[in-house]
Amino acid sequence: MIKLYNTLTGKKEEFVPLTPKTVRMYVCGVTVYDYCHIGHARSALVFDVIRRYLEYSGYRVEFAKNFTDVDDKIIKRANEQGVSCEEVTAKFIQAYYDDMGRLGVRPASIEPKATEHMADIVRLTETLIAKGLAYQVDGDVYFEVAKYGDYGRLSKRKLDDLQAGARVDVDERKRHPMDFALWKSAKPGEPAWPSPWSQGRPGWHIECSAMSIRHLGETFDIHGGGMDLIFPHHENEIAQSCGATGKEFARYWIHNGFVQINQEKMSKSLGNFFTIREIFEKSEWPEEITGEMLRYFLLSTHYHGPLDFSDLAIREAKQALNGFYDLFTRLAEPAAGAGGDPGLPVSLERTQAAFRSAMDDDFNTPVAIAALQGLRSDLNKLLADGFSTGARNTAREAFRSLGQVLGLFQLDSWQFNPIKDIRGSDLLRAGLEEAAMAQSVPSDTDIDQKVQDRNAARARKDFRKADEIRKELAAMGITIEDKPDGTSRWKR
Repeated sequence: MIKLYNTLTGKKEEFVPLTPKTVRMYVCGVTVYDYCHIGHARSALVFDVIRRYLEYSGYRVEFAKNFTDVDDKIIKRANEQGVSCEEVTAKFIQAYYDDMGRLGVRPASIEPKATEHMADIVRLTETLIAKGLAYQVDGDVYFEVAKYGDYGRLSKRKLDDLQAGARVDVDERKRHPMDFALWKSAKPGEPAWPSPWSQGRPGWHIECSAMSIRHLGETFDIHGGGMDLIFPHHENEIAQSCGATGKEFARYWIHNGFVQINQEKMSKSLGNFFTIREIFEKSEWPEEITGEMLRYFLLSTHYHGPLDFSDLAIREAKQALNGFYDLFTRLAEPAAGAGGDPGLPVSLERTQAAFRSAMDDDFNTPVAIAALQGLRSDLNKLLADGFSTGARNTAREAFRSLGQVLGLFQLDSWQFNPIKDIRGSDLLRAGLEEAAMAQSVPSDTDIDQKVQDRNAARARKDFRKADEIRKELAAMGITIEDKPDGTSRWKR
């Protein structure tokens, strides 16, 4: 039984879809005028994992995530660059796919664009006017919030309080300061579409209502997005959708928490705002960072809470993945003897139960990861007692199967390279210990040579020299593991 926290009711509820074994889910996508940032990455990843777990649990998921491809910011960017809005949106839609691909985020099953749904938007707006919930002024159309009695039920805000806090420079043509645009008449040079009221374009909120209703129906199961969308975007979606159809819009509302940078709110003004591709490509950031590292980090905190992004956190994610992939390397080695599977069935059953319990409890990925860490610990102990090749394959497949839900542990090989020294980086500063930051990073060739020297010392029974080399490597962060056949292997 899956339980999830429903923002609409403010409590954790059992998830029961409208149609048995089918889930219809809509998530607000990006406005395509710039590259995606780490906040976008978190939201995309959260709902990617929710979708994966629902599918793992036997549901067929109809997952819609839109692109907002007409907006003031898009028009502004196009004017700045002297290109069309279509060129701007095409560039950043492709950039979105590139970024999400590196993170292992699967495309949604339905990816509507606002510009492809103008007829749906106009039709929905006409319905709201006909029902007395919207009015037109000089070619613009506004939703009248005072006419919708349940306004504020998602964000838990009262209309009177909102009016008292409204800015004094609001549009005086509105009947209420919180009335919002459904349709905007176009200014000279702006993209425009025909409507009964003017050549113009839709407001932001009506786009998502029209697209979700068109593809998922007037009532569907889950609506999601970042917490910054609760008000006004999702609040307005509820008002106009329920007002038009007379039915409940989305039954469960899921919102992911904010991303902080070194315990500060991410902000361009603070200089700690950066895009996904900057994390991967900027020269100050270590070249070894991978999509799986970033994915592991983003899943290490429950989706509903705030997430603090720092280079220390990335280092910890890398170290944790090193531990998993080191185990996978050992599981891939030929079994020394016939062996068996001592304790494996019990450990696997316990892990699978703990994993499902965590994910059933509001998609608690950090607890699910902890269950996999427990299995890793069990297997490291069991390997010492001898493992058959079949048991090794079974153990690796268990990690692949459960890891697939999280989008982890799917690689066949893994580079055990540490994150390099980034002291002085303009991208991130975590205030690590100076000694740790000043460590030199030996090359693979240097390490191989030292391991060979140590093997030679052991062969001639110069154990003092062999121990000195081992300690020297340990000081560099290199661990030596001696195998029964007399050879050694190393890892960082």
